[in-house]
Amino acid sequence: MSSKTKIVVLRMKEIIYTAVFLGFAILLVLLLFIMFRPGSKPKDAPAASPEVIYTPGAYSTALQLGSQEVNIEVTVDSDRITSIAMTDLSDSVSAMYPLAAPSLQHLAEQITATQSLENLDYGEESRYTSQVLIHAIDQAIDKARIDDR
Repeated sequence: MSSKTKIVVLRMKEIIYTAVFLGFAILLVLLLFIMFRPGSKPKDAPAASPEVIYTPGAYSTALQLGSQEVNIEVTVDSDRITSIAMTDLSDSVSAMYPLAAPSLQHLAEQITATQSLENLDYGEESRYTSQVLIHAIDQAIDKARIDDR
């Protein structure tokens, strides 16, 4: 029986180069897959036209404060909330509920800046007043939303 044994000699330098180039090839394939996968949108593509979310106009919700009724009025464009105000605020209501107007002003600034009712910041002393106002604002915004979305 004759067996011819072959010895293969590999240099360590060649193995390292092969492993590095194989790593680069895998990285390149992953990068190409991420960049050109279906449904991906290039970052420097022109911005799409604003999505129509609301029917433009002023919408109000009645808020019962004691025996008095106050209207919370929300004004919207087709894609954003432009202003929030309290109407029909009499002197007696503002005297009985002194936190109502400042709380609404603080909330209105945040809502028009972020265009969201989520994660609003209000003080501990006006927590319940702010929650009632947020609920009324949400009702007015619901009136403005387009239903076919």
